[in-house]
This record gives sequence, C-alpha cells and structure tokens, in this order.
Amino acid sequence: MANSDRDASLRACDTFPKLLLRNAERFAHQPAFREKDLGIWQTWTWAETAQEVRAFSMGLKALGLERGDKVAVIGSNRPQLYWTFDAVEAMGAIPVPLYADGVAQEMKFVLHHAGVRFAICEDQEQIDKVLSIKDELPSLEIMIFEDSRGMRHYQQEFLHEYAATQARGREHDRANPELYLDEIAKASGDDIASIMYTSGTTGNPKGVMLRHRNIIESAAHLVQVDHMTDKEDILAYLPLAWVGDQIYSMGEGHVAGFTVNCPESSDTVLIDLRDIGPTAFFSPPAIFENFLTQIQIRMEDALMIKQKLYAYFIKVAQRCGVQVLEGGEVPFKDRLLYRLGEFLIYGPLKNNLGLSRVRLAYTGGAPLGEEVFNFYRSIGINLKQLYAQTESSAYCTVQRDGDVRLDTVGPAGPGVDIRIEEGEIQVKSPGCFLGYYKNDEATRETLTQDGWIRTGDAGYLDDAGHLKVIDRAKDVGTMTDGTLFAPQFVENKLKFFPFVREAVAHGDSRDNVTMFVVIELEAVGNWAERKGLAYSNFMDLAGLDEVYGLVRECIEQVNQGLAQDSAMASAQVTRFLLLHKELDADDGELTRTRKVRRRLIAERYKALINALYSDADNVDIESEVVFEDGRKSTMRARLKIGEAKTFSPDELRRAA
Repeated sequence: MANSDRDASLRACDTFPKLLLRNAERFAHQPAFREKDLGIWQTWTWAETAQEVRAFSMGLKALGLERGDKVAVIGSNRPQLYWTFDAVEAMGAIPVPLYADGVAQEMKFVLHHAGVRFAICEDQEQIDKVLSIKDELPSLEIMIFEDSRGMRHYQQEFLHEYAATQARGREHDRANPELYLDEIAKASGDDIASIMYTSGTTGNPKGVMLRHRNIIESAAHLVQVDHMTDKEDILAYLPLAWVGDQIYSMGEGHVAGFTVNCPESSDTVLIDLRDIGPTAFFSPPAIFENFLTQIQIRMEDALMIKQKLYAYFIKVAQRCGVQVLEGGEVPFKDRLLYRLGEFLIYGPLKNNLGLSRVRLAYTGGAPLGEEVFNFYRSIGINLKQLYAQTESSAYCTVQRDGDVRLDTVGPAGPGVDIRIEEGEIQVKSPGCFLGYYKNDEATRETLTQDGWIRTGDAGYLDDAGHLKVIDRAKDVGTMTDGTLFAPQFVENKLKFFPFVREAVAHGDSRDNVTMFVVIELEAVGNWAERKGLAYSNFMDLAGLDEVYGLVRECIEQVNQGLAQDSAMASAQVTRFLLLHKELDADDGELTRTRKVRRRLIAERYKALINALYSDADNVDIESEVVFEDGRKSTMRARLKIGEAKTFSPDELRRAA
C-alpha cells in the first residue's frame, strides 16, 4: 500500500486502532487508562497506550497471528486486556471476550465454536481453566498470560508472558517499521471488530458479530446526546464479555478520548469507586439494587436520630427531588428543605457511594424497578435507562435530560427506528449486527431481510414516542381471568425491598400468582441479629418462621400496590416460598449478567411450583450445586410454603 493511500485510510478513524492513533495525537499527554495496583493508581497517557498496544500487536504478529484469526480475551478489567482488543484488531484478527467467572465447561463451547487460535488470559486462574480443556480445542495454539504470579513452573512451549510478547513485538517492529500502520490501514469500518457471545438464557450462547462501525457510530451518538468529553472519568468494572462494557469503556472511551479507570480487584470496586469519583457511571440494575440494600442496612444500624432524619428527608426527596434535578418549579419551602437534605443526607450518601461527581448515570441490561429508579433520581443522581441488545451494539433508546420517565426507557436514539410488530419490539439502528457466527438459521430468525432486529421483547410506544418494555415476549402470558401476566413487573416491585435478592413469579395460565423468593443474606442476616435470632447458614436463615413473616410483609405491600391498578389487581401474589439457596450462574440458573433462566428454573423446580399450586404447606427439594472448580454436591431441604394476603380496591379505600 502506498503511503498516501495508507495515510488517507488511517485518517478515516473508522476502526478502533485508527481512533487510538488519533487519540495518541489529539490527547497525547492526557490519561487514557488508570489501574490500581497494590493500592497505588498507575496511569498511562494516550500516547503511552498507543505504544503499549503497538508493541503487543507486533508481538502477536511475530507469534504468527493472521488476519481473521479469533483471539479469546479472558479476565477482569485490566488496561492490558483492553489494549488487547486494539492490538488484535490492528492485525485484522477478531477478539472474542469471555466471562472471567465462567467455569471451564462454559468456556469450552465458546472457544470451540469460535475456533479460537490465541487465548489472552489475565492470570494463572484463567490459564488453568483453559489448560483443563485445551485437549478438546484443536484450533487453540497460543496462550498468553498477563499476570506472571504463580506461573514460574509452567513450561509449555505454547505459553507466553504478555510483557515478553511485547518485547518480541518491539524487535519485530524495528525489523518491519511499516508493517503496523500498513496492517491498520487495510481495515475498514465494515470489518468485524469483535464477536460477543450472548448470555444464552434459552440455550447455548450465540456469537454476535459486530463491525467496527456498529460500535463506533453507536458510541458517537451516545457521546453526542450526553455531551461527553475527553474530561470524563469512568470506572471500568463490568465484564469485558458484556456488550455494555464494549460500548462504554471501549466505544465511548475511544470516541470521546476520556479516562478509563480499572479497579484493583472485584472485591475493591466500591473503595476504588470512591477513589475515582467518576463523572459518568454505567451499571446493570443489580448494582443499583445492591447499593440501595447497603444504604438500608446501614440505616437500620444507625442511631435513632439519624434514622429519623433519613426518613424525613427521603420523604422530602420523594416529594420534590426529581423536579429539583430536572430544573422544574418547586415551592420555596421544599427547595429550602431539599438543600438542607443535600447537606445532611443526600450529599453524604452520594459521597459514600462514590457518586458525588456523577453527572450522568445509566442502567441497562434488564429492567430496573420504578421505586429503585425514582430513589436515585430523587436524591440528585441523574440516573437514566438504556434499552438495547447485544445485537444492536447496546444502542437503541436514550433517555434525554429533562424527559426521563419512570415507566419507559425513553425514545429512539439518533439514527434508530423502532416499530412494534404483533406486540414485539423491532429495532433498526447503526449498531445492527452482521449476524450470528456460524448460525445462519438463528440470524434469519432474529434479523429481517430489510435489516430489522426482532428483539424478542414485548412492548409498545406511547403517544410521546417513548418505548415501554413489558417483558420478554416469551415470558409474557395471561392468567385464566385474562389478566396480563408479566413476571418481571411483579418481581421488580418486590426486589425494591432490601431483604429480597431475587424473585421468580409464576402465573401464566393459572388462577393466581405465586413466587419463589431468594433472600438477601446480608440484609436479612443483619435483621435477624438485631432480633436475636440464631442461624448457621443461608438455608437455616431462609427457613426461619420470622424470616417468612418478614418477606410476607414485603409481598403484602406489593399486593396493596397491585390492587390499586385495575389491570394488575389479579396479579397479586397469593403463595410463596423462600428458596434454600441463592440462584447461581455456576448452577446454570442465572446468566453471567444475572438474568434468570426461567425455563431451566421451571424444569428444575417443577415440584416446588406444583406444591405452590396445591394445598401443601411444605415441600421437599433435592438440588445439585456446582462449585467453581467443577465439583458437584447435593442439597436437600424441606421448604415451607407461605400465604400472603391479597387486597381489593374497596378494602384499600375503606382502610384509607
């Protein structure tokens, strides 16, 4: 390639490596990545990052990486693993990120299906998992580890250290000074940037092929809508294999040129969050639900005066906080009280969470309960919801400042079209995927001939053009009286309570709704200790009569709210049980992004569901538990079945 043609291609900035070269010039001395190591934050500028990426990219080339090769990226959020995406793409190869907490057998399907030739692993733990299945992966040739701790006695010739690969790359670069830029220039925005495997709620994961332009154009729209600049600070703690991190840390980070901060470990995320004080924060609902649980636990242990102040000013926030956030009209007295609440309650709360500097917060990946959503907005956190799929590069709807509604996920983002076909949401966007890797049949089922994505979600557009998502279309049903049954709607109302970690509702084609409830161990354990209740483990705690009474009160509060909605009054929960264990991704009950695998649960716990719809007051259960190392064990328990009171609108009116 002639230098003039190459330079013109590089200026196009239509791939991630080209954006990296641009940022190395435009933001040369500004921080691109930070990582906390042994308690100290290390920083790499954009110029330094570009050099690190170039060295590793050339090292991979020296090891035999070819255009089109698939390269697994396995580990937690580390600058070196983010650099791997750029380094691999620079040589025309394709990154395939995997969930770091996945067990070896889960990884085997993706590694084999993708035909991975190189595996870039964070540490010994990930290397060991891949080594345990390497004999079943004929395409896997090279493995590279970033953290050398514990790797001293590993002598396999196909194992290489990240730093040593970079050193090899620098030598290869000196011998071939034009190669790196020539390879980058060969790529275009229509080339595949990565293959992101879906979480697989109904079967094996599917490999979503996303082009550079899918992610870059989607990220550019989000950056524009939210006025993001190179001055933003974010904390990158979400799984590398989740498309949300790909659009946020990689996409928006490269487009805007802001700083990506990597925590020391998953155990120190909350501490590191307070260190950084990000200006933008993106999280799935489970994190915001957990934050709220922690707040409520702390308040239960606080002095009585603090509890009363908290309760009073939270009521003030619920009354006028959203109007203050959105710049609406607020009576002088309420505005004054809100300012006092900011000084005494809201400000310290946000500071304790590490969200004092946040001007923009997003949640996505699953529905967030309206009560939880409203709590954060009422205390001054500009929390908004995103709705999208891996297949749309995590870009579909965008809630705009000043037009955020609790019961919708916002209107279509710039460049996005939404239509409703037979109740199903369908999307056409700049992020629309190329197809599923090696799965033409699934591609035809999901992608229409005219380029629309069938999302599989049920919903509708309101008069203002805002999208309201009801539930997964396959999960929405009707009760025998014709009432719409949307399990997530009921579940999210219950998950607002700090004592509930997970809930699974049943009711399709039934006369009434029943529910499995998983308690939040820390919150319920804290409550039990204050009550002087003795317990030895999760199963013991969940079986206490007093805990059943506690959860019953929560369910009955939900029922009162449902009774006031004529369309949902029949969806009140009548019977429930507390599961003897947490739902676990290792047991296949949740995806790695904590979505409930309903079909598996319905099959695995069929006896429990049948008992809920009988006259039984208890039921025996035997279930298999899978540990991280693949070992299995069996748990046996006798579970109580609780009854919950339901309400009629007339009864509530008389009580009022």
